[in-house]
Amino acid sequence: MLISPEQGLAFLAAAMLITVSPGPDNLMVLSMGMARGRKQGVVFGLGCALGCLSHTLLAALGVGALIAASPTAFTALKIAGGLYLIWMGIGALRSKGGAQVGQAALPEESLGKLFAKGLFANAINPKVVLFFLSFLPQFVVAGRGDASWQTAQLGLIFTMQACLLFGTLGYFSGAVGKWINRNPRAGLWLDRGAGAIFVGLGLRLIVAR
Repeated sequence: MLISPEQGLAFLAAAMLITVSPGPDNLMVLSMGMARGRKQGVVFGLGCALGCLSHTLLAALGVGALIAASPTAFTALKIAGGLYLIWMGIGALRSKGGAQVGQAALPEESLGKLFAKGLFANAINPKVVLFFLSFLPQFVVAGRGDASWQTAQLGLIFTMQACLLFGTLGYFSGAVGKWINRNPRAGLWLDRGAGAIFVGLGLRLIVAR
């Protein structure tokens, strides 16, 4: 059975409010779009958004409960996610040139890697796992059928609205790249800034309680 329109609209409103609130995902998409360009920002944003599908699956199957109940599993996943963000940041900090937007298109593989980075960065974030585990069930209605199926539908709604909002954020942040093209040194330092943001987010994820 499908969730009711009222149920879906209430969840959508809450999901959009949470998605547009300042947070690590927003900051990563914004910094990527500003540092690399409009297309790259959109691709990275879509990767981050679609990473929510893995959390939807975990929440629907109840596997997330195991992670929440095991301090060892949570700590391991948190450290892995933090180290990955730091690795991304170090790569940006070691960049030897600023971003160029509106020039020759990057190879498809490069866009694929950006998408994969966004997907992976979101998928391995244990705090998002716990968020989905605690947030989605609040909108499950006992009288409307299987709770796992309702949870899966809610997760898909969350993912779709995240794709729209993160893609929009990446698109408009990339407009800053036009100014970067006229100021190569500024683009170089923007790469440095983006790298510092990723490293900072990774460290915060590792040390957060």
